[in-house]
Amino acid sequence: MADPRVDKIDMRFVLYDRDVLDRVDTNWFQESYWRKRDLVLDEVFGRGSTLFVSQLDEVWVLRHYRRGGFMTRFTEDKYFWMGLEHTRAFREWRLLSELFDRNMPVPRPVAAYVSREGLSYRASLITACIQNSQSLASMISGGLVREFHWQSIGNTLRRFHDKNVNHMDLNAHNILIDEQQRIFIVDFDKGGFRRDGAWKKNNVDRLLRSLRKISLETGTIFDEDGWSCMLSSYHSAS
Repeated sequence: MADPRVDKIDMRFVLYDRDVLDRVDTNWFQESYWRKRDLVLDEVFGRGSTLFVSQLDEVWVLRHYRRGGFMTRFTEDKYFWMGLEHTRAFREWRLLSELFDRNMPVPRPVAAYVSREGLSYRASLITACIQNSQSLASMISGGLVREFHWQSIGNTLRRFHDKNVNHMDLNAHNILIDEQQRIFIVDFDKGGFRRDGAWKKNNVDRLLRSLRKISLETGTIFDEDGWSCMLSSYHSAS
């Protein structure tokens, strides 16, 4: 089980597992720290940038929380302060920690960072990288997805739903497949445990929209048989 610790420096807060780390340097949450030391291994651009960085014998993923939609007109990365445990970084770290302890296929959380500024805050999260993995989106684009992948995705999604875990942004970019063909799910921002309900179908529908969007963007044919296989696996899993 994790042994969480919260360090406070002025209005900056860091959450991490004392069984894994002796301390956390707040500089780790600054992109410039890794760039200046030439420790950035890769970078993925989406709403913001996600850095893959080298730390000793591990690869970490640094993600800064950024706004989307209408709110970007007012701020790129500030959120309303409602207490430390309600911040996006702390909530995601604690969710990942619990799921990881239950042997669920998620990345190991390394540390969460929150910097408060009056009634607002900024936040970042570091997780361990799922080594030698590709997103479902990139594998679809490369024509690498097979029937057994769809079956595994259905089984994996059912595992999360059986534990009442709601992923708020389930899409083909947040499903990873490693070189052992194991399925992982990442990016649980705003996710959490919920009572049984229509949100499970909403998760599945959101994934379907994501897959259809990728087909349109890449010019690939949507894999109807693969999707049917995923649904069959999802509904028959226990």
